[in-house]
Amino acid sequence: MTVRCLAVGAAAPRTRLAAADVAAAWGRAGGRQRVAVCPPDEDTLTLAWEAATAALAAAGVEAGRVDAVFWGTSRPPFAEGPSLAYLAAAIGCSPHAGGALCAGSPHAGMDALTTGADAVAAGSARLALVVASDALRPGPGTAFEARCGAGAAAIVLGASGGTASLGARVTRTRPHLDRYRGDGEPVLRDLYDARLFREQVFLPTVVEVARALGSFEPRAWSLPDPDGRLGRAVAEQAGTGTPVSGGVYAAVGDTGAAAALLGGVGALDAPGVVAIVGTGGGRTTGVLVDVEAPVPGAALVPDALAGDEPMSYAAALRARGVLGPAGETVPMGVPPESAMFVRGADEMLGLLGGRCVDCGTISTPPSVHPACVACGGPKLEPVPIARSGTVHTYVVNHTMPAPFEAPLPLAVLDMDDGARLMLQVVGDGTDLTIGTRVQLVLRKYAHERGAPVYGFKARAVRTPGAGT
Repeated sequence: MTVRCLAVGAAAPRTRLAAADVAAAWGRAGGRQRVAVCPPDEDTLTLAWEAATAALAAAGVEAGRVDAVFWGTSRPPFAEGPSLAYLAAAIGCSPHAGGALCAGSPHAGMDALTTGADAVAAGSARLALVVASDALRPGPGTAFEARCGAGAAAIVLGASGGTASLGARVTRTRPHLDRYRGDGEPVLRDLYDARLFREQVFLPTVVEVARALGSFEPRAWSLPDPDGRLGRAVAEQAGTGTPVSGGVYAAVGDTGAAAALLGGVGALDAPGVVAIVGTGGGRTTGVLVDVEAPVPGAALVPDALAGDEPMSYAAALRARGVLGPAGETVPMGVPPESAMFVRGADEMLGLLGGRCVDCGTISTPPSVHPACVACGGPKLEPVPIARSGTVHTYVVNHTMPAPFEAPLPLAVLDMDDGARLMLQVVGDGTDLTIGTRVQLVLRKYAHERGAPVYGFKARAVRTPGAGT
């Protein structure tokens, strides 16, 4: 069965770390590269959610129709836990949706793509959502620290429809160590011998896969480029021409498991064959996408990857967990694995309210307000809350105890469906006024007792021509 590509989506943090700042911290000469780095409330899961929701919107597909979610990331948010379940719930998928989490190396994104395609081809899923995301955490002072970025890409696959199809696939396996981290290590180790890796491992393997796909004469290529030079070296040896993925690496850096798909989805905006090659963890895979007409969402990829908010090197180290506060911190009142979180997970990740059967008022959150806040009616039905609204009022906290960071803005929101919410706001609050339009986005609130805690925050809607 032919596997069709219905739409794509992409995401990246808006914050950027300059290579010159990294170099200056270690007494080295600087560079001109800027890479995307997740602020404290973003990670691989929130990026995956943003790319997935963008792809579903471009496809015009409701999340409840998705039969399976296949997510590839080298670093799941839970070392061992419900990573895929959290993502599927936040997207709004049915609790009966299948899928798989692929992890453990930068090849995980290609594993998610091929596994999702095989599920559609086998008939076990008519609609599959493939997501690849990563937020690399390099060791401080390593050679690739100024190249490691963050981002996500998503593809909606189906058994019919769409304007593109997946074609030939080539895989090469060779057991060797590239970037890796040991048990209990929070950051990636540097390459033992960069020249050995380049000449004996990376180039021979990736070039072999690229040459195998070259016989199909692809119009555009997404090639791996972990150090800013290897992508061009592969293109020269394989005769592929300049890879379109070069622009993505320049915009956000090396995004690990997301790099291959993120480098290729933007090229699906014009007819022709696009070759996507990903590598890592001893495996290299190339996949062809035959584009008949522009794929929905592909033209929006450059805007999704744009970022203009500078981040200092110290802030990047804090966000990556390398630096942490000393002394006492303020823990959450209840642990993430408590009964309260179990009961409230659906309404937090699904963003549910309770609509009064008698008067139609939406009470939030329903677990706190079991009766209507307007008429006192006892009959409430769960409904998804609107994802956009306006600021009713707000406050910015400028003094916060660790591990929270100030300034921390809170806003009371009037949602487009009439619901009223009080949520944290993304950023420092300088872009807020009463009446500001906002969208709700999935973010990480805390990392508590070894587990991440997720919920929705408000983000001010950018107007065309505005700065931030």
